[in-house]
Order: sequence, then C-alpha cells, then structure tokens
Amino acid sequence: MTLPFSPLFIDGEWRPASTGATFDVYNPTTGKVVGTAASASAGDCAAAVEAAARAFPAWESTPAMVRRDIFLKAADILETERYREKIARVAGEEVAATEDMMPFSHYGQLKGETFESVVPGGRVFAHRRALGVVFGIAPWNAPTGLTVRALGVPLICGNTCVLKCSEESPRTQAIIAELFEEAGLPKGVLNFISTSREDSPARTAEMIAHPMVRKINFTGSDRIGKIIAGEAAKYLKPCVFELGGKAPVIVLEDADIPRAARAITSSALLNSGQICMSTERVIVHRGVAPMLLRELTTLFKRATAGNIETDPSAVLGALFTPGSAENVLAMIKDAVANGATLVLGDVKRQGTIVQPHIVTDVKPGMKLWERESFGPVAVVAVVDTIDEAVDLANASEYSMSAGLWTKDVHGTFDITSRIRACCTIVNGPTVHSEWHRNLGGLGGASGYGHFNIEDWTQLRMTILHPADEPAYPMIAKLNRAVPVGTNGVTNGTANGSTGNN
Repeated sequence: MTLPFSPLFIDGEWRPASTGATFDVYNPTTGKVVGTAASASAGDCAAAVEAAARAFPAWESTPAMVRRDIFLKAADILETERYREKIARVAGEEVAATEDMMPFSHYGQLKGETFESVVPGGRVFAHRRALGVVFGIAPWNAPTGLTVRALGVPLICGNTCVLKCSEESPRTQAIIAELFEEAGLPKGVLNFISTSREDSPARTAEMIAHPMVRKINFTGSDRIGKIIAGEAAKYLKPCVFELGGKAPVIVLEDADIPRAARAITSSALLNSGQICMSTERVIVHRGVAPMLLRELTTLFKRATAGNIETDPSAVLGALFTPGSAENVLAMIKDAVANGATLVLGDVKRQGTIVQPHIVTDVKPGMKLWERESFGPVAVVAVVDTIDEAVDLANASEYSMSAGLWTKDVHGTFDITSRIRACCTIVNGPTVHSEWHRNLGGLGGASGYGHFNIEDWTQLRMTILHPADEPAYPMIAKLNRAVPVGTNGVTNGTANGSTGNN
C-alpha cells in the first residue's frame, strides 16, 4: 500500500521539496510509518517567505470584511463531515489524538482613533497596520487548533504567513492550508512548510533571518523557545511564545471536593497530559487532603491508557515519542528517590503508553515539581494555610494557568490576585481558554505575548499640522542671528570695523 505523502504549499501550489527530500512520519502507539512528508530545502523556505512578501501589499489592502468572509467560509467548511472525518482520521494516525480542539471563531475589529495634537489646531490619526510576513511554528499536540491560532489572527489583521508544522503531524496540519485554499485565500498569503527533524534547526534559523520576516510565533517547549528567541534577537525581531505550563490548583477546606476531583482529573489526563494548561500540581488544605486524594485515586484508576484504535477500554492515548514517555518515568523515579510517595502508577511504559500516576510529598527542587512532565501525572502537596498554598503555587518558572477551589467569593479575589498566572480558573478545570482574550505566559518558561489584534499589528500615527503656520524655534533663532558674509566673517567686522550697533 502506498503511504500518503504531505507536500509543501508555496505560492498557491502544492509541491514536493526542490531536492526531493522526504522524511517518515510514525504513529506514536505502534511505531509504524504512517506517511511521508516533504523536507523543505533552504531554497524552498526562501521561496515561501518571498511568496508571502509578494502577496502582502494586496492582502493588507483587502477590506477587513472581505478577509473576515474568507475566515467565515473556512469555518463553515471545517464544520463539514468531510473535514471532520479527515482531521479525526489523520490526527489519529499521526499523533494518536483522542479528540480535536478546533477553535476557529476569532475575529476582531481593526480600528483607529483620532485626537487633538499638542500643536494647537493639529490632529493625530492613529491606525493599526499589518506587520508584513509572519513566521509561525505550530506544534503537534493540538494540531488543528494551534495551527489555526498560529496564523488566524495574523492573517485577519492583514499579514501574510509562512507556517512551519511539527515533524510529528505534517499531514494533519496541512489540512488547515487545504481548508484556507478551498475557502478562497489568495495565493501566497499562506505558505506551508515541513522539514525533517534533522533539517529543522537550520531551516528555522534561515527563515527567522530572512529580512522580509517581521515577527515570529512559536508554541512548544521552553527549551526550543530559548533557541528561537536567541535567533530572533540577532535581528531584533519580536516574538510571541506560548511555551510550557505546570498549572497549580489550590483546593481549600470549603471546596466541593468531588467536583474539584473531577475537574482536576479531566485537566490532568486530557490528551494524556500533553497540554500546556494541564493540571500538574495539586495544593490542598490538610483538612480535606485525604478526601481529595481518595477521589482522585478512584478517578485516575478508571482512566486506562492504551491503543485507542484497537482497545475499546482505552480512554488515554500514547505519548508522542518513546523519549517523552521515558522522561515522564524518569521524573517520577527521581521524585520517589528524593522522598516522594507513589500513590498510584506502575512507573512503567509499554512503548509510548504510560498509565496515570499520582505522587505525593513532591517538593520544590524536585524535577517533578520544577519541570513540565507532559504526561498523565499529578503531584499532590498538603498545606496548612492559604499563604503557604499561594507560595507553593508561585514556586515555579511557569505562569500559564492556575486553579482555585473555594466557596468564598470574597476571598477568591484576594487569592487569585496573588497567584502569578495569566489565567486563574475558579471552581473549574485549568484546561480552559477564553478565545476572545487568550492565554499566554508572564515570562520565563511559559513564554510571553498573545494572539490578540494588537500583537499582530503596528500602531502608526499620521500627524496633521494646522493650516496656519506656527513659529518654528530654529527659524526664530536664524532670524535673530547676525548674518555671516561669504568669506565666513561676520558682516561689518572685517578689516577691523566694529560694525553698527
């Protein structure tokens, strides 16, 4: 059987790499090759950026309503059974996805403002303009939703895009390029690039360096984020980074414990914990800790990981690589060796399959506390006071999401104001986002920047001076100055003359 092939999409054309280079794509559960993809050359990447640059003037000048209509058409197409079936099938093959996150309706108004100038009678006209070519890098763990986000707001603001997909999910992410092509997006406005893992660092650096690339966005690990930030810093190019998460959830004595346990379980295990908003740290008041731990253990035991294609009892899929699975287990082993207690889990893997784990007595300084696991693992810490809970929640480089469980409405706002997180969810799951005001990090390991209109436009000003000419300070000085003759000597002082007073 011929394996499916994922080509590049450059200047409105689907094509192989100019060198003919390809790479294999593997199913994480079985380890079998499920497709091949074009591995773009340096020339292909340059062609993609240059196509986007050529398309930019016309796309920026396209009325916002026309751009919106293309997006609305794409959203309608995405809702068809044809696309839903294709995405579910291909994502299942490439990344063992159990469900899709396909947020799409994100449309804002590009508006300006006018106000009086500091010059009497003058006016200032401030307006938002697109940046130019945006280079986006989207990950595999929510391959449709995060691909749309990487290019959606930049495109609707009038930018053009080059989108580099993950090496794990090229065919799934290419579906978004197909979608926009079908919706009528002009050629060159969106260009789609895939590269092998070996070629990715060089191709990424080359595209960042291209003078026509104005801004970069990347969703992924903080390790890779630092590399990309370093490349962008060479050219003083701005970036938006959505990186890792280590979401803490504080559970107070007055919380609805069964409901809190359900929300924590959902956010800890959804997509096998491979979401930046996953609940990884549970910080619970001592008075309700035994009850919460019992509830969590019961729910976690019911969540079986396995081959979701063949095992009807499996509700969790594989982790994305054997290395990722091994890293999760290494973090758990390290914690136990340093005094943590394993409450649930076998600390084993079957290839990329890891069963849910709960670990208690995990403390700051342990790798399982400090670093994102990206696996089906929750750690539980017990505290005696709210101040201690807040301090533990903030004992992290991550700042993406957090949670709080309490019935004290008035106390809620005091506590959430002290938690260093972009978004703190009260009495709900940490895997949650308001798409009209999206998540982001507050710096550090969670990154910085957002996917809002103001992040993908530049505020430019036109200042109109009044019809009546004002007094110019330099001209007034010139008018008061004593004239100088053509020989460079002040008129009237040559040959010893003192001139007129």
